[in-house]
Amino acid sequence: MSAEFSITRTAVLDAPAPAVFAQLEDFRKWRNWSFWEKTDPSMERTFTGAERGVGARYAWKGNAKAGAGSMEITGAAAGRQVLIELRFLKPFKATNPTVITLEPLGPERTEVTWQMTGTRGPVMRALTRLVKVDDVLAQQIDEGLEALGRAAAAEG
Repeated sequence: MSAEFSITRTAVLDAPAPAVFAQLEDFRKWRNWSFWEKTDPSMERTFTGAERGVGARYAWKGNAKAGAGSMEITGAAAGRQVLIELRFLKPFKATNPTVITLEPLGPERTEVTWQMTGTRGPVMRALTRLVKVDDVLAQQIDEGLEALGRAAAAEG
């Protein structure tokens, strides 16, 4: 099994691209839709840097399921793309560059593609042999994208 991995998921959301982008570029809004926010509703959250867009930072520390880590928006093209440096501290250390790309499909629909890449350490490679980690992660991203569409439509 390769140490390198890439997971890409795409969904068509019934929401305008500007509303979807607004949910993505503001980490405070991730509580509205992110699958991982549900893993520990009482986790500690810290927001620093820019309020939204490039330079916005979000750190979390939660229960064993939520773990600990941080995200920073390192690039953004208004209404089109968000680049995130995702760093996990617990339960395993990892850095996973994430690119979320939006393609407007008219005024009220948006195709969103979420791509996460990284390198698996020895423990994650062993775990992936036992559990289909990529499949679980893909399902979590799919659930998050569906909820993102609902949140963006409600605010859009």
